[in-house]
Amino acid sequence: MSGVGESWGRYPRASGQTVLRLVDRDVTLPTHTAPALPYGNGRSYGDSCLNSGGTLLHTRGLDRFIAFDPREGRLECEAGVLFSDILDYVVSQGWFLPATPGTRFVTVGGAIANDVHGKNHHRAGTFGHHVESLVLQLTDGRRLQCSPSEHADLFHATIGGLGLTGVIVTAAFQLRRISSPWMATESRRFGQLTDFFTLSEESEKDYEYTVAWIDCTRTGKQLGRGIFSRANHVPARREIRAAAQRPLTMPLTPPFSLVNPASLKAFNWLYYHKQRSAVIHDTVHYEPFFYPLDGIAHWNRMYGPSGFLQYQCVIPPTGAYAVTSELLATIARSGEGSFLAVLKQFGTRPSRGLLSFPRPGTTLALDFRNQGRKTLELLNRLDAIVDEAGGAVYPAKDARMSAERFRRYFPAWQTFLAFRDPGLNSDFWRRVME
Repeated sequence: MSGVGESWGRYPRASGQTVLRLVDRDVTLPTHTAPALPYGNGRSYGDSCLNSGGTLLHTRGLDRFIAFDPREGRLECEAGVLFSDILDYVVSQGWFLPATPGTRFVTVGGAIANDVHGKNHHRAGTFGHHVESLVLQLTDGRRLQCSPSEHADLFHATIGGLGLTGVIVTAAFQLRRISSPWMATESRRFGQLTDFFTLSEESEKDYEYTVAWIDCTRTGKQLGRGIFSRANHVPARREIRAAAQRPLTMPLTPPFSLVNPASLKAFNWLYYHKQRSAVIHDTVHYEPFFYPLDGIAHWNRMYGPSGFLQYQCVIPPTGAYAVTSELLATIARSGEGSFLAVLKQFGTRPSRGLLSFPRPGTTLALDFRNQGRKTLELLNRLDAIVDEAGGAVYPAKDARMSAERFRRYFPAWQTFLAFRDPGLNSDFWRRVME
């Protein structure tokens, strides 16, 4: 995990933070003169989990299960429980997370605060769609049970609310039934961006999970080429033998970024051509399918001491091909990008949260090594394309969007202000509001 008080992208850096570890869900929060902010496992990429000059309320000590119904799949737990803890407990009993991001090392509270999504958004929506209730501790001492029928407005503000409506202490949510920990997968290599949209459309009906890796270095006729992955849970229990994965680790932070134009071009070429057949069917364990980067501990160190900036945007369906093409062409011309550029279609199910990011359209996510002004200027160019198209950028992965653009991306921000706890703040919120 990242160091407490640090984001996963390691940019920007916060200063003057005090860390208060919460270990008892029944203890009332102490009164602070400086603003506080809930902090889970530090897997947000930018500054939404930072609070310079304030207090971080570190929730990982709230890590206990409260109740689980193995027949109905309803789980209640404290907010500091990791998704990995849940999977270790429930998969053997025939249950799985209803929606999960690309890492299992997020807390339940962080998943709700950022309304995380996964490869099955077109079927299941976001994690927030499956939350039945939560307990919210406010800095004025009140403790509220929130659900779609009790303090409903606060419930909807808390989902995707970036930890600013109160401290999520516990949550209850519905799991998804499965028959085994195995996934039936299909990987299909495609040559251009139009193929991605065709594959996505034809996969929606028959596949629960869909996602594409994109070669972010290509231009011209090969722009947007990649590998499309689609999968379903194996429907019946059966004995499957597979080689045990050997976990890797990035043991230290190199003095410079290992991600550069030369390594990017080489990796993307090799990754695209490693699949010799146009189509491969396989049966794999859920971990490498959902969490490929979790197999490399501290992978964020490869970007060196300056860290990196992740960029995730969503483009509305109208004009999605043209706008996505423009984004990918801009990235390719810059010579920057990431080893893992991800493209996916969101479904049409409206998010529950006032500030939730997912919405109908095409979402692109990738990392950029931090080169200071050069990187910020590139991301501003991408912002201009997204903004003009009526899209949005994901706050959980942002470190630099302007206040003006944030307010256009999330027009419900004014409604949200009524539910923000005045005792809570973050570097992100100060940046886009103050």
